[in-house]
Amino acid sequence: MLTIHDRSFSAVDRSEAGHWEGDLIIGNNHLSAIGTLVERQTRMLRLVHLPRSDADSLHAALVARMKDLPPTLMRSITWDQGTEMARHLATTDKLGAPVYFCDSRSPWQRGTNENTNGLLRDYFPKGVTLISHPPEQLLAVEHELNHRPRIVLQDRCPADLFAALLVSSDPSVLRR
Repeated sequence: MLTIHDRSFSAVDRSEAGHWEGDLIIGNNHLSAIGTLVERQTRMLRLVHLPRSDADSLHAALVARMKDLPPTLMRSITWDQGTEMARHLATTDKLGAPVYFCDSRSPWQRGTNENTNGLLRDYFPKGVTLISHPPEQLLAVEHELNHRPRIVLQDRCPADLFAALLVSSDPSVLRR
């Protein structure tokens, strides 16, 4: 198991795109969940529809949602130590990106993801079932948040920054 302390410095200082933080937003009675992935440099969000939050379901949904990314934008995933990532080696194999794990009870080590999950709670409040939200609704929320300008991005939006990376092989495109 790779720990967050094994990550490259470029993942830590956000100088390189393609490093993602992930987590689950858990619904009422732990019966439903939404997977959340946030790219550290651009704050690009991808939501994963999960009718069940077990390891097999997460693995399949995560691979399906992230496999379209080029290797330069899928370098690593950092997750907490929940049992939902029991298939992390298979996920690494399918996506070509290692999965790193935070220290136990240390959500601040995925601060970008935790902040984004807070934004998502405006759309998906605690204590409600999440299974009633179809994939189309998740995509609409994802689109809205990815097109919201962010102060931390100098009033640019994640979607624009991520799109620039998709069409450019030059990682310094974001610093212009």
